[in-house]
Amino acid sequence: MAAFVQRDVQRSRDGQIVILRDCIAEEIPVALIYNGTAHVVMMATPQNLDDFALGFSLSEGLIETAAELQSIDMEYASDAVRVLMQIPERRHAALLLQGRNLIGRSGCGICGTQDIAQVLRAPEKVGEGVFIFEAALKRALAHLHDQQSINAVTGATHAAAWATSDGVITMLREDVGRHNALDKLIGALIRIESDFDAGFLLVTSRASYEMALKAVNVGISLMAAISAPTALAIRVAEQANMSLIGFARPQSHVIYTHPKRIVSDPAARST
Repeated sequence: MAAFVQRDVQRSRDGQIVILRDCIAEEIPVALIYNGTAHVVMMATPQNLDDFALGFSLSEGLIETAAELQSIDMEYASDAVRVLMQIPERRHAALLLQGRNLIGRSGCGICGTQDIAQVLRAPEKVGEGVFIFEAALKRALAHLHDQQSINAVTGATHAAAWATSDGVITMLREDVGRHNALDKLIGALIRIESDFDAGFLLVTSRASYEMALKAVNVGISLMAAISAPTALAIRVAEQANMSLIGFARPQSHVIYTHPKRIVSDPAARST
């Protein structure tokens, strides 16, 4: 399926009306089904869905390793996709206890969760992780927009990107849902056996609770968001030993937790 569609629209500007061809981001229901059991339906961009399935399964703690996702099959309809996955039976039994079987909208990463305890679960601590210079963060931010090919033509998608410690973006995924973009990125990185201790995460959205928790769950130690974090995301990052940056711009940023991983110059790092 295409990530966007084209249609004729009417644009009014300064009193002038023009009919033009516009690119519209696609958004469809994607049903995630484990061992024949429907778990959740997410509204998502129908691209990189194999990455999405793996990333979601890992970031939500439904499996512990990529090898536990034993198979993925796609069933395409005209306006929906069913993602059929097979996981170990013990994982499936644990999943059934969660009871998450509602719709997750494109703006929500925890919709359908029926137990508050599942949402507010204590995060695991990440390791020492990556240390970067401010120049690396600036470098990655300066190139982030150029790599968002779907957003460039639609203006409607979020992105999650992975950058090396020197600020080179090596992987990026897009979706109408910010958490979906992150899950797609996590899945793509896991497939190539990336080292989460060797780079950092950039997201083109706010740093909400579920975004921070997904990052922590796979061992990401530094997350930078273009927009603001929520108070709960800050608490999660603090507890998990993750460095959290908000309002990230090429010229400025705000560090909310564990500033030890971001240093201004080589001399500062050595002190």
